Amino acid sequence: MNTQNSRISLSKVGGFPKLFTDYISKQNPELSDFFDIFPDLEGFRNQIAETHFHFRNELVDALKKQYEGTENPPEIDIFLDEKTFCVTTGHQLNIFTGPLYVIFKIISTINLAKRLKGHFPEYNFVPVYWMATEDHDFAEISGFNLFGQKHVWETSQTGAVGRFELSGIKDILEKLPDLPEVFKKAYSEKSNLAAAVRCYFHALFGHEGLVCIDGDDPALKKLFIPVIKKDILENASENIVKSTSDKLESLGYKTQIHARNINFFYLKDNLRERIEKEGDNYKVLNSDISFSESEINIEIENHPERFSPNVVLRPVYQEVILPNLAYLGGPSEVAYWLQLGDLFHHFEQPFPIVMPRNFGLVINPASQKRIDKLGLTVEELFESENILKADYVKKNSENTLDFSEENTAISEVFEKITAKAVKVDPTLKAVVEGEKTKLLNAIGNIEKRLKKSEERNFETGINQILGLKEKFFPGGGLQERTENFLNYYINDPEFLDKVKTAFDPLNFEFNIIKT
Repeated sequence: MNTQNSRISLSKVGGFPKLFTDYISKQNPELSDFFDIFPDLEGFRNQIAETHFHFRNELVDALKKQYEGTENPPEIDIFLDEKTFCVTTGHQLNIFTGPLYVIFKIISTINLAKRLKGHFPEYNFVPVYWMATEDHDFAEISGFNLFGQKHVWETSQTGAVGRFELSGIKDILEKLPDLPEVFKKAYSEKSNLAAAVRCYFHALFGHEGLVCIDGDDPALKKLFIPVIKKDILENASENIVKSTSDKLESLGYKTQIHARNINFFYLKDNLRERIEKEGDNYKVLNSDISFSESEINIEIENHPERFSPNVVLRPVYQEVILPNLAYLGGPSEVAYWLQLGDLFHHFEQPFPIVMPRNFGLVINPASQKRIDKLGLTVEELFESENILKADYVKKNSENTLDFSEENTAISEVFEKITAKAVKVDPTLKAVVEGEKTKLLNAIGNIEKRLKKSEERNFETGINQILGLKEKFFPGGGLQERTENFLNYYINDPEFLDKVKTAFDPLNFEFNIIKT
């Protein structure tokens, strides 16, 4: 397996929230009020010492049921050992894994578990993928891009996406005969989207110890009853999160999420709608369902699985049911987790280490050949289009297009003119300076026109550069947010191993992965 990997600073990539970059670079000491432990090895040593988990039997029983019928299931009983912890990432159930960064999340988490085992061999560390099965935003997961074409799952189903039946996806399978068997098996044999996602991620990463957990589980929701009741009946979450957000905003940061008075949806059959209090009753929006206080108490006790946390309380739910040390997420996720520290303390839950997943740009051999032919480096492609064009012309033109020497000479001449003029009339200094500015501006315009003309002489090369730029940064964004990993995996079965080799979970730089 031949790979040539490098890294660059996230600051050179750009586009990341300031709260995120200040946090991971320790640029602002005032941010220490918003997390308990920083993501480094010493931090993990402290987090291990402070993490105590009480629901090991319940977790093991639930996971065994979720993995029933799975060939070579993960070693679930390891969670019974009090020296076993997990590190977790999570995401929506995008079809065919969705954008490349979903794979990056999981590989980052697997690598972190291995790294921690190497440093703390007396403990066990399990990588966990939290499947967002209760999410109801189907539009965000319904499509994926493969070899320049977008494929969309058409269905009229509503409610929690993990419960969706799979008939519509089979139409995509028929159009893409070259898909790996793991996806054909998952989408053809499993009954719903949650089961299919577990099936293919287990096939891809089960040998690495990955455990996929589905929070849409009555047994696990039962453990969450105290938090459900406290949020719905006492309504403290909104003010707690608002107070934290106000503090962050006073430091100049933009916050990501907002808590509500009640932070739960009511989840039943194909319904997932917010719960709001209207007078003395608790109303499920866009439905005829409502409860009195006593009735909703009974409903929570008897059917906790019908109460689905929103983005504010899902992280708390995760920590209630897992012996978790860290959550790995993207820039926006890391930023919104930093809004939740006080909320975790309110619910008497340990706040996990919050850390970024790895980021990366994949360069295949064909693209690398084009980069070399154009005399570029990958790092240069992170520059703006204007800088790329100007640098390419400058490297390849035989003409001198830089008028800096001429500008310097003109400035020196005008200095002499100014010296002579002010001896006669000091007020003439402004007049001379004005004429100097006009002349320099005129020369600047000539320089721009010359560069434009020379760019036309190098139009072919410039178009090839801009084509590469668009390939690696489609629509001005990162490749990992658009491309699907199958673009690489179908032609390179070693692709996942190459990414694993490139990623260091405790290095917060941007990875350039040359396959």
